[in-house]
Amino acid sequence: MRYILLFGRIIFAYIFVTSGFNHLVGGGVEMAAQAGIPFAEFTVPFGGLLAVLGGLSLALGYKAKWGAWFIVLFLLPVTFTMHNFWAIQDPMTAMIQQIMFVKNLAMMGGAIFIAYFGSGPLSIEAWLKSVEMPRLFNKKINA
Repeated sequence: MRYILLFGRIIFAYIFVTSGFNHLVGGGVEMAAQAGIPFAEFTVPFGGLLAVLGGLSLALGYKAKWGAWFIVLFLLPVTFTMHNFWAIQDPMTAMIQQIMFVKNLAMMGGAIFIAYFGSGPLSIEAWLKSVEMPRLFNKKINA
């Protein structure tokens, strides 16, 4: 079961790392600007940075609770500004954007689960805890 959690974390993080790098190199700035996103030249790369850092944090299992909140912070504005299906007249385009909207909500839900439960047993965090605890108890107290 431990390996399933690791695998789930990695495949969940994959979309954020890959799309985040695309945002960092300028992908999506023009589309965001056309959608009326203010300061798209800044907000898109900043969102990409949140996605990459959050995704790497989740994949590695290091500070995963923080990484999950980075993912939520990335997804929340993107979901409501870029996938506003309720404002689209064309039914096919509106349906595609509604699917993207609901997909982002589902990913936010997954990130919130990780923010609550953490990264699991096969993670850098779990390894660090296993290494630190014996050291803590082996220290001598100077009186």
